[in-house]
Parts: sequence; structure tokens; C-alpha cells
Amino acid sequence: MNQPLAGYAPAPVTARMENHGNHMLKVAMQTGNDLLARVGSMVAYEGFIQYEPNPPAVRQIAKDWLTGEGAPLMKCSGDGLLYLADYGANVVVINLNGDGISVNATNLLAFDAHLTWGVERVKGLAKFAGQGLWNTRISGQGWVALTSRGKPIVVDCGGGEDETYVDPDALVAWSPNLKVKGKRSFKAQSLIGRGSGEAYQMAFSGQGIVVVQPSEDSTDRLRVRG
Repeated sequence: MNQPLAGYAPAPVTARMENHGNHMLKVAMQTGNDLLARVGSMVAYEGFIQYEPNPPAVRQIAKDWLTGEGAPLMKCSGDGLLYLADYGANVVVINLNGDGISVNATNLLAFDAHLTWGVERVKGLAKFAGQGLWNTRISGQGWVALTSRGKPIVVDCGGGEDETYVDPDALVAWSPNLKVKGKRSFKAQSLIGRGSGEAYQMAFSGQGIVVVQPSEDSTDRLRVRG
């Protein structure tokens, strides 16, 4: 078999990051344009690419990861094509144009190393005494790749007065300029969330998007922080 199977050969490179199918990310690597990626996500590469797990820049920010929300990252550098995946999850590619995105750490696959990033507490949930939510915020000019357990839905909040409610266990990412607040509900507990107790939702309002996956995370997003 001297020819690739029809329909499975890599397509010509058209962007820094792009999908190869629904479940794999292709990154065009160039010297000086490093990438931060989830440890263990590399499935193949072409060319000369080096990996550095837990680089100094990540260790510095990891000091703030007392909540356990930090994703283990590696720095990828070199020239060639790099292919990443995360156990067959759907891959979502986002090109930031000077704006930002707030991402659930478990859904973060890769992003350009020159982007500004850090772990921060989500504002607006203070009324949940003893509980909180931490996310990874990424901003600047560059590329970000997320994963979703199934094909996600992207909700445009539209900037109106109506709020968009999301189960925090199904939340992938959102525009950081959105207003966020928590909501408790007894009536909805049989429909939203997996717990047998009080159900929690997150309410978003303002101008921006919310990315929701059709599968709940295996860990509770709203839980007591030590």
C-alpha cells in the first residue's frame, strides 16, 4: 500500500491550528512560535519538534494552582506538523483576535505560548458560601484549542436582558466579559446536574458566547475549596 487511504491523508496546511476530522488537532509548528499543550496529548508529528514538560513559565503560574484546577502542560517547539488529541474528544479551534476566553482546565488542549494566561477565580459566585469556581483565562492574539465530550453547542448571549443558564458540569468555556452569577434550584434538580441534592446552575448575561458540551464532567465544578 504505497498510497494513503482515501479520505484520511493529512490536508494541506492552511492555518496555525485546524481540525483534522472532529477529534484531532493539527498544529503548524515554526521555530520561535512555541505551543503549550496538555501533557500526553501528542499522537503524531512530522519534522523536528521538541517537548518540555512543566516548563518554567508553567511552574511560575502553578504556584496559583492551589485549587487543583491547573492542567498539566508541556511546551512544544520546533518546525513541522504536530497532531494532538484527547481520548477521542471533539476538538474546537478558536482564533483570538485580541480578546479572551475563560476555559475549564479539563477542556484545555493547547494554545500559543505567547498568549497571556493564568488561573483565576470566577467572579459572581460569592453567594455560594464556601464554594467557588476557578478557570483558566487566556487572552491576546493567537490560537487556542479546546476539547468537548461530544459536539458542543455555542450559545450567543446576544447582549440582551435574558440570561443563559448552564449546568457547570457541562460548561466548557465562555467570553470573560460576560456577567456570571450562580443560581440554586430545587425544582430543576431532576433535570439539571447529576447530584441528588440541591441543583446549581450558572447564569450568563451580556455580550459574548458560552460553549457547552453534551456530557457532564466527571468532577463537580462547584465544590468546597480548601
